[in-house]
Amino acid sequence: MSLPDSRPIIAILRGITPPEALAVTGALIEAGIDRIEVPLNSPGALDSIHAMARTFGDVAQIGAGTVLSPTDVGRVQAAGGRLIVSPNCDPEVIGAAKSCGLHCIPGVFTATECFAALKAGADGLKLFPAFKLGPDGLAALRAVLPPSVPVYAVGGVDTANLAAWRAAGADGIGIGSALYAPGRSAAAVGRRAADMVAAWDGTLTA
Repeated sequence: MSLPDSRPIIAILRGITPPEALAVTGALIEAGIDRIEVPLNSPGALDSIHAMARTFGDVAQIGAGTVLSPTDVGRVQAAGGRLIVSPNCDPEVIGAAKSCGLHCIPGVFTATECFAALKAGADGLKLFPAFKLGPDGLAALRAVLPPSVPVYAVGGVDTANLAAWRAAGADGIGIGSALYAPGRSAAAVGRRAADMVAAWDGTLTA
């Protein structure tokens, strides 16, 4: 389910609607971001996921965020989603995702939550809200987490502080309003995505 050759940047399209979903997704992929989640509290989220997965599922990992129950997991799978992202660590949600063969990244904040998520079978960890813990906090967690576990910093990450998060041990990032906000055009999202990709690539060569 993972995309090892792509940049580990997850676009969070909170508030997107079905009529704009395909254009925004296309702009993100063209800019170099091919991991995309639609939070389930967005209008018509499952309709957006279905259309996105049908059109772009062969070149992108499409899925849902704000997944809070095993029932939600089943609905996302039925819509064609392959990625399950949650704001919290719920072993039942993680177990449901893995039983469906989906890639699962639950939200964590403490070492206890990190290890509970891994024990339940999580594929990666979403440090959320990252800005509250800060890069120093991430660095402390990385000292005890298995090196092979991907950790995504989500919440307050942007081009200005990306290098600090990478230096602290973030393997990936999740980007919401810095990329997409309701009413923002696909072209504008694409430009922001290109800037984020350039910033990410810059941290790899710095």
